Parts: sequence; C-alpha cells; structure tokens
Amino acid sequence: MNNPSAGGLRDRLRSWFPDREFFMRSHGQIRFVTLTSKMQMLAVGGALAILVAWGGSIAAMSILQYKTQAESAALLERAAKVASAESRVAAYRDDLDQVADDLVRRQEFIESVLPMLPDDVLSEEAVADKPGESGGADKTAAQVSAAIPEASALARLEARQLAFVESLTRFADRRADRAEAAMRQLGLDPRGILASATRGQGGPLEKLSTSRDGSVDPRFGRLGRSLARMNALERGLEGIPQVMPVDRMMISSGFGVRHDPFDGSAAMHSGLDFRGPTGAPIHAAAAGKVIFVGSRAGYGNLVEISHGNGLTTRYAHMSKFKARPGQKVEAGDVIGAIGSTGRSTGPHLHFEVRINNRAVNPRPFLEAAPHVLEEARAAPGQRDAADRG
Repeated sequence: MNNPSAGGLRDRLRSWFPDREFFMRSHGQIRFVTLTSKMQMLAVGGALAILVAWGGSIAAMSILQYKTQAESAALLERAAKVASAESRVAAYRDDLDQVADDLVRRQEFIESVLPMLPDDVLSEEAVADKPGESGGADKTAAQVSAAIPEASALARLEARQLAFVESLTRFADRRADRAEAAMRQLGLDPRGILASATRGQGGPLEKLSTSRDGSVDPRFGRLGRSLARMNALERGLEGIPQVMPVDRMMISSGFGVRHDPFDGSAAMHSGLDFRGPTGAPIHAAAAGKVIFVGSRAGYGNLVEISHGNGLTTRYAHMSKFKARPGQKVEAGDVIGAIGSTGRSTGPHLHFEVRINNRAVNPRPFLEAAPHVLEEARAAPGQRDAADRG
C-alpha cells in the first residue's frame, strides 16, 4: 500500500530537483546528457553525508583537544601544589629562623590591613576559618609536621594565616560584588568610581612584605587589592543620594520637559520641586562635602554638595543656609531651610542630582536607593533570612 505522505514528499523533492539537460563537446561532437531528479538527490545526499561526517570529526577533535587541555591544566595545578608543599618543607628544613621571621612579617601584613575593614566584618561568620578552605595549607602543614616535628607549631600558624587571608579575600570580593551590582541597578557605572578612587593620592612610600627578601606572597597581595576594591565601591555607595531632602514628599514639579511657570513656554526642568512651608528643614541626600554656598542666577540661595566620583546634588531657593563651604556632611544632615529665593513662584525646594555635571532624574535614586543599598550592605546571614521571609 502506497504512503500518500511519502508520495507527496517525492513530488516536492522532484519539484526542487527537476530533470536537467546539459550538452558537452567530445572530439568535435555535441552530446546531450540528462541529469535526472533521482541522480541530483543522490548527489546532494552524498554531499550532505560527507559534510556531516566532516563536522562530526571536527567536533570529536575539539572535544578531545578540550579534554586534553583540561587534563593538562589539572596536572599542572596538582604539580604546582606538590611543588609548593615540597618547597615549603625544604624551606623549613633550610632555615627555621627565616620561616619564623616570614611568619612575623605575614602577621604584620594582616594587622596592617585590618583597619581597612568595616567595623562589622571581623564579627561576621563569613570571615571565620572554615575547614577545607585553606587552599592546601593544612596539607602542607601536615607534611611539614611529619618531616620536621619541631616545626609543627610554626606550620600550623602558617596554615591559619593563609586560611584567614583566603577567607577574608573571598569575603571582600563578595562584598565588592554586591556594591557593584547595587550601583548598576541604580544606573551608575562602577568602573568610573574605581578609576576615580586613585585620584588625589600620595604620601611617603612604605612598602609591605611577607618575606625577608622584600617580596609579597601573591595571596597576601590579592587580599590587599580585594580590600582596596571593596573600600572604593562602598565609599561610592555612601555618596549615592538615598535620603529624602525634605520631611514631606510633596512634589510640585517633576524632572523633564514642562511648561515654564512664568511664560508658559516649553522648558527643561533639571530636578524635582518639593513644595513646603518657608523655614522647613532641607537635608543632605547623601554623605559628601559642601562645595558651594551662595546665590546663583535662577537658583536663588543654593547649596551644592560633592559626593565624589563626579556625583553632586544641588539644593535651591533656600530661605537660610545651615552649611558652609568645605563642610563634610552625612546623609540626613540639615543644610538649610525651604524658601522662595531666585526664580520661584512660592516656597519650595528645587533638588538636582548631577553626574559629571549632567542633570539626571533624582526620583529613581530617592525611591530605589534606600532598598538597594540596604540589601547591598546586609550581611550574608541577614540576606538569607530576608529571602526566606
């Protein structure tokens, strides 16, 4: 019994590959050759089979090459660990005094970076030593202790130092990653903050080392870099507008194009207007340094605060100032009072957020920043509890 669907497929294939007639010259004579549909389909099928076989062989070679590279990398890693353990045992054998001196230098390095840590870090479980997370230091200590029993105390101290350094490095990286994610969520570029962190620095050179020859163990060097990144990003978080600049959120004009209140023409409004009574307090939206106090055209009495990394806030139309140039302020500090100075139709605060002197909409910061920043600053245990709740 014929299959109708198979017959339809054959008809469709014949329509794609109709019989074709070619001519060719041979010894001065013209001969006609007919290439049937069946012959064309067989030729295409053969070509496809060759392509599939070729592609399969390429894929197999790629997989084999990847496995070979992975196995080679694993062998190199294991060899490096063995070499590290063996070299450490040799170092203990050669000069116990130098080993002891190096451990003192490592301890001094650790103590020198502790002031870089926020107050809550050392109490967090994430920084505590955890079994199996010392990067092979425990195994090295065991080998040293077996080979040189009198050095077992020093070997155990070294293992604890390395476990602490590696655990603290992982913690600093996680904390920095949270800060970076919060900034991206608020539309900010963390790379600019990290780049600006190295500007305006200096002072006498006081090199740290973890060895008598002046070198620094790579694990300790990485800890220093991770802590510096964490600190730069968390300082950046502090400068993000996160506190309402007025006690009551009564927005009388939003950010963007509007009808000018004086002549009715289309105009750009570069901030938010908060209506309020004359004399009501105005608060700094984030920590920073006051860079301008005075009168400016259109703004009236104005206070401008720099929060670092190119981010500034402006507070206009004030009736009185409660800040001075150069003053450092914290988020929420009172810096002035609502008024109607400058180009104003009544008592209100004109509030601006600027990034590299370009005005951006303050509303996403004021609405989202408190929650985003609270989540970024939460300890791992607190975040897990919040997620379960």
